Formats: sequence, structure tokens, C-alpha cells
Amino acid sequence: MSKAKSGEQPHYELLYLISNKFSEDEVKPIMEKVNALVTANGGEISLSEELGKKRLAYPIKGFRFGYYNLVEFDMMGENLAKLDRALRLMNEILRQQIVVKVLRTAQQIARDKKIAEKIAAKNVAAEKTAKEKVKERAKEKVDLKDLDEKLDKILETDDLL
Repeated sequence: MSKAKSGEQPHYELLYLISNKFSEDEVKPIMEKVNALVTANGGEISLSEELGKKRLAYPIKGFRFGYYNLVEFDMMGENLAKLDRALRLMNEILRQQIVVKVLRTAQQIARDKKIAEKIAAKNVAAEKTAKEKVKERAKEKVDLKDLDEKLDKILETDDLL
């Protein structure tokens, strides 16, 4: 765990799963309830994102699907245990995880974005070369009609033996 400078609140990331027994309309109030818990325990939310419904890697409490949600917030460490306990007691939440998140500077975000763009450009170039290779292989293949004509010419000749 990284320690924050004196006077600064550490930055945390909360990822939680909401049970699939709720519809998408019923998930929003649950998300608001979790956000209210964070703020009630002295947290300042900087990001709240709904990641959508996804298949779970393994069944949790009999559910194979769940709604993933992400919340980033600043909070003093002594309130974190209260928040964690309150989340564990919520029946709507299947699993949750709170981790310390390192705040990135604007330069780091820009650098990561450039790296992601380079990787995407390489992937696009690799796809183009793969498509060109497939086209070349298709050109190399002989048509069935041409093959029949060549076979007929071979069979028509008398000097096979």
C-alpha cells in the first residue's frame, strides 16, 4: 500500500458485482445506494462507472451473470473498514474489492494513450497484411474449370506411357 502525504486522503478503487436477479432499471438505485455509502463514510467520489452485465468466471451464490460497477474515491483509511463491512452486509452485492489506486498525472495518462494508439496501429497493420496474404493465396488457387481443361489435354495425348 502506498502512503499518502500528510493531509492527503488516499485514493481507492471499488469494484463490485450486483446480482443478476435485478433488472437494469433496478441496478441504478443500488449503485446510488453504494455511492451514498461511500459519501456517508467521508469519501469523495471521483468516478462512478457502470461496466455492464457480464458472464462470471464461475458461479457465485448460484448466479452466472452479474452487473460490474466501478467507483473511484478518496477516503481516510479509518473509514474504509466501515465501508467494507457495510458493503459485505448488502444482499444485492455478490462480491466487492477495494484496492489502493495510484493517481496518475496528465503526462502519464497522455503517455499511456500514445502507447495504446501505437499498439492499435500495429494491430491494424497486422490485420491488413494478413488479409493481403489471404488474397494472394486465393489468387494462387487454380480455378476448377482451368484444372479440368488441363486434365483433358493431358488425357488426350497418346504418349502417357
